Amino acid sequence: MLVPEDLKYTKEHEWAKIEGDIATIGITDFAQSELSDIVYVELPAVGSAVEYMEPFGSIEAVKTVADLYSPLSGEIMEVNEELENNPSAINEDPYGQGWIVKIRITNPEEIGKLLSPEDYRKLIGAE
Repeated sequence: MLVPEDLKYTKEHEWAKIEGDIATIGITDFAQSELSDIVYVELPAVGSAVEYMEPFGSIEAVKTVADLYSPLSGEIMEVNEELENNPSAINEDPYGQGWIVKIRITNPEEIGKLLSPEDYRKLIGAE
């Protein structure tokens, strides 16, 4: 399982790439492999508020539907509109073309609550 060193993670298998006050968010390689073939992503509206570890959308795979949880509180600045036509980009490139949303972080203290790559690898048993 790929667990990039420059990201933070949640126990619910989201990742966050933090650049200043903007966080790019997606689901991990582990999560996409567990879900299998992703067929639809429900994206939030740009400008909407998200709260730490609250659902902001959902992801539908052939096997199941799962909520997407925001790793940080903030405002949706951008959504990956490519996923509307190509949700399988999450399966193919979960840390690149498969990103889901970008948020402006409103509570930077929450960053400290996220898992390090090492802690996330322990969580998924990929040491």
